[in-house]
Formats: sequence, C-alpha cells, structure tokens
Amino acid sequence: MPAAPLSDADLDQALTDLPGWSVRDGSLTAVFKADRAAIPGLYAAVAAAEDEANHHADIRVLYGTISFALNTHDAGDAITALDTALATRITTLATEHGARPDAS
Repeated sequence: MPAAPLSDADLDQALTDLPGWSVRDGSLTAVFKADRAAIPGLYAAVAAAEDEANHHADIRVLYGTISFALNTHDAGDAITALDTALATRITTLATEHGARPDAS
C-alpha cells in the first residue's frame, strides 16, 4: 500500500521540527552549506540512508551547497511521512558533517 499524502496540518507540524526545510514546487526542500571537502562524505551518508529507507531524494551539489527535494512518487508525487522521515535523517547527517541550513 502506498504512503498517504500528508494533510496540510500534518505537513505544517512536521516543518516545525525541520529547520531549513520548506515546501517548494510540491516537494519538501532544503539547501545546506558546508565546506566543499565535507560534501562528498555527506552525500555518501545520505545515499546510504536513502538505500536503507528505500526512499530517495533529488539531490543537487553545487560548490559548497547540497540541495534536497523530496516527494513520494508512489503517492502521486505528494509529500508523505516517508519524506519527512528522510528529511529528519538528512538534517541529522548534515549536522554530523558540519553542514548548516542555507538561510538565503
């Protein structure tokens, strides 16, 4: 059974626990800044977490930033609890690798 889309209220509540994350173009998104040397290790850690969760982000790396966009394809590209759980894990991994949410 596919994951159910989050209600607006559930998504708003989840965002209160996800600093630096927002909804953009139907995806849960965040951009983190880090020393360029830390980005490959962060990417590798996120890739392992994605494989473990069997859920994957759209990831873009540009210089000292790494961007994530999450939605659940099996739920019609809606944002689900799978996305908020992976966003939480990505935030933890980003912190562990010295990355911080990009406020710009």
